[in-house]
Amino acid sequence: MSLILKFADDTKVFRRVSNSVQRQLLQDDLDKLCVWADSWQMEFNVAKCKAMHIGSRNKQFSYMMKGHQLDVVTTEKDLGVFISSNLKVAEHEHCYDAYCNANKMLGLVQRTIKHRSPDLMVRLYKSLVRPHLEYCSPVWNPHYRKDKLLLERVQHSFTRLFDDLKNLTYSDRLNKLKLWSLEERRNRTDLIELFKMVRGLSSVPLQTYLQLADGRYTRGHRWKLVKAHSTCDARLYFFSVRVLNRWNSLPQCAVDVKTVNAFKNQLEKIRSKQMDFFVDN
Repeated sequence: MSLILKFADDTKVFRRVSNSVQRQLLQDDLDKLCVWADSWQMEFNVAKCKAMHIGSRNKQFSYMMKGHQLDVVTTEKDLGVFISSNLKVAEHEHCYDAYCNANKMLGLVQRTIKHRSPDLMVRLYKSLVRPHLEYCSPVWNPHYRKDKLLLERVQHSFTRLFDDLKNLTYSDRLNKLKLWSLEERRNRTDLIELFKMVRGLSSVPLQTYLQLADGRYTRGHRWKLVKAHSTCDARLYFFSVRVLNRWNSLPQCAVDVKTVNAFKNQLEKIRSKQMDFFVDN
């Protein structure tokens, strides 16, 4: 029987297929799923259904739903994040999509708001524009400089909406508006997600990706985590590896807090003392 993952109206059906027999088993499951959906009046929009072949040795069989051959894709948006057939996050596609959506919303704000007081504009930016640039960032946090600059360009444009700030540098404009750079905020979000996992506040158990150091290191805090050896970029820049150096360098008082809000306050204090702590090298 094929495995099914479902969230709201999004459904994924998958199984291991290495020969024509297994291909037919998957096709039979697709047919049964279509019959079930029809009987419960929850028909699939077959035109939007796609097939993605995973693995370099995949035989790439074709599949049908209600007489329609499914289109084959190498990149697809899954729950708001672009995923490629090599199971990597498609960072370039996702960053460009986030940039376009945020830029459109910023343009809307710019065209419709005439009284641009900093307090009002920052509130609108945080609620309408920035979420497009940060949605689910622990999954796709980019490591290429061009992707980082593309995202940061939106915030650059926002900070230049104020006449009295135009002649200042980008960092000075951020300080005046009490904003962090987007790169800093993504790295901050990584730490917050890891804190939730360490404290058991996340649905993802810590042991799924990470391992406590268990006294291997004598320096630093008692919640240090082991960093696995990585030989490829896909692993090196994955959440469970990229976040560890910054996490292991946190002070003991930061990791000892019990709540997420208290942890956020500790991160604010760290940034006030060490401005480059959340900036990638």
